[in-house]
Amino acid sequence: MAQKRFIIEIEPAKKAKDGKPSIGPVYRSVFAKDGFPPPIEGLDSCWDIFRMSVEKYPQNTMLGRREIVDGKPGKYEWLTYKEVYDLVMKVGNSIRSCGTGEGGRCGIYGANCPEWIMSMEACNAHGIYCVPLYDTLGAGAVEFIICHAEVTIAFVEEKKIPEVLKTFPNTTKYLRTIVSFGKVTPEQREEVEKFGLAIYSWDEFLLLGVDQQFDLPVKRKGDICTIMYTSGTTGDPKGVMISNNSLLTLIAGVKRLLESVNEALNVKDVYLSYLPLAHVFDRIIEECFINHGASIGFWRGDVKLLLEDIGELKPTIFCAVPRVLDRVYSGLTQKISAGGFLKQTVFNLAYSYKLHNMRKGHKHVEAAPLFDKIVFSKVKQGLGGNVRLILSGAAPLATHVEAYLRVVACCHVLQGYGLTESCAGTFVSLPNELDMLGTVGPPVPNVDVCLESVPDMNYDACSSTPRGEICIRGETLFSGYYKREDLTKEVLVDGWLHTGDIGEWQPNGSMKIVDRKKNIFKLSQGEYVAVENLENVYGLVPDIDSIWIYGNSFESFLIAVINPNKQALERWAEDNGVPGDFNSLCGNPKVKAYLLGELARTAKEKKLKGFEFIKAVHLDPVPFDMDRDLLTPTFKKKRPQLLKYYQVVDPLGPLEEFMTCL
Repeated sequence: MAQKRFIIEIEPAKKAKDGKPSIGPVYRSVFAKDGFPPPIEGLDSCWDIFRMSVEKYPQNTMLGRREIVDGKPGKYEWLTYKEVYDLVMKVGNSIRSCGTGEGGRCGIYGANCPEWIMSMEACNAHGIYCVPLYDTLGAGAVEFIICHAEVTIAFVEEKKIPEVLKTFPNTTKYLRTIVSFGKVTPEQREEVEKFGLAIYSWDEFLLLGVDQQFDLPVKRKGDICTIMYTSGTTGDPKGVMISNNSLLTLIAGVKRLLESVNEALNVKDVYLSYLPLAHVFDRIIEECFINHGASIGFWRGDVKLLLEDIGELKPTIFCAVPRVLDRVYSGLTQKISAGGFLKQTVFNLAYSYKLHNMRKGHKHVEAAPLFDKIVFSKVKQGLGGNVRLILSGAAPLATHVEAYLRVVACCHVLQGYGLTESCAGTFVSLPNELDMLGTVGPPVPNVDVCLESVPDMNYDACSSTPRGEICIRGETLFSGYYKREDLTKEVLVDGWLHTGDIGEWQPNGSMKIVDRKKNIFKLSQGEYVAVENLENVYGLVPDIDSIWIYGNSFESFLIAVINPNKQALERWAEDNGVPGDFNSLCGNPKVKAYLLGELARTAKEKKLKGFEFIKAVHLDPVPFDMDRDLLTPTFKKKRPQLLKYYQVVDPLGPLEEFMTCL
């Protein structure tokens, strides 16, 4: 049987020319063979998405959160689309009465909640750039973003207000108004007013513009809707400008894709909002739900209570980062192994039988209906009982976890790939296509994709196994980095976004991510690590001559290979009564523990995030060198070669647990 292929070629490959590398053929989704899906009629801006859904579905439930009675969580309480609209109009009038209007910048800082969405929609209504503020980009990121984007008004989760106050007085040059999603203490009010700013509780703010009416400006597709900040290799976050058109184009593509695989969204769909709205992945999903008049319920902000919230909300679509799905997988496997011999045997038999049938091409609902009913139904109930689609994004999902969940969760498990610069979803795997395991699937039906050869890394986009840097073209792309035209020109060349990720086309047209061109990567929880920046920080430890830090998207922590300073290490060993020559000291667990402590001390001093701490080290007495092909002639680290070399040298050391993932 001929293999299905989910891409079509629209432009031929180009040979290397004038010093430029060769480029593979340009492909697009087979679901766009007759052209990209047209924009949804009547939608010119993100405001139109919400406005039209209010007109179509005024009484549908839109935003919900759990009521807390006597300290205990109860059922979800809901606001309808019309009720949300009325509150959004009040928020918008209050924002305008504070002096922020069209083209102004409004910050939103805190965990997902109904007020987050209302603030965002008020920005959409008045043509104000929504600027999410979040602290996972490192110490000082909130201050940097407020100043860089010149944010004049900020909506802030009640418990995050002290974090904003820490940015004073540097941010008070721009910031004029702070709005709490909850209450404000007298001390906070006094502190804010001391700097000449205004601060309001949510209820106070809603009353601010009650007697005022502001006309909504005309909004165009090309207008910037949001500036989302993302990691930069130099340490400063980059402001990714995303237009109305980029969001609308992607929503049309997602709609075409889901319809093509018979999984279209509808008004009865329910979504659990817990992934940060400050990231484009969750923002896009929620816009898609609002576009269909569906319901969004919010978590309570505690990952330990997430499964309980799921059980109460019973979502139909569940989006996750691999870290969350890893936890689900670990929890399930532990329960099975603790269930006794008979339960384990039955489960393993059912799993093998269903997986075998799925490999033969059976859809998951047809592969083992009896086992779904008597064995796997408990897993489905653990996710609320109604989930029909799990979508994983932000970092790669380990293949064994993806395979396991595709079998036992009784729903589709899809993996996606995208960047903030490509407005999230660029590739997504397809339902019932088991040979897409370990890939991010084919392109969504509104982008063109090609691979560009990377000769330095021996990746050839025109070989029989095409590999190269993933490049994306289409209207989903960002409008540039805010105030950084130089960086925009680096990644956006002739209309193509150069992602920095190395991909490999699979015969079925899906994409496999195999490497990273630049030295910045994500850990399994979706956090970016700018590795060169960290190596500079850890290089300050006096006992270290050189350090190579490694991590990957399947693990949540970092490890390192260190060339220790010979004199410093021998002096420490003598002072602490640790015997041996330099070579044997490098293999001594006490020495490793000492250096790990020194690294941790430096990390704390430099206020690094928890995920930037190094958890394990290998000490090499021989400096990194060109003889072993570990350095370039200009002494830059050759990272793929370092990884390859130390996997062989230290097979039982800290690199071991990464081996199964590569």
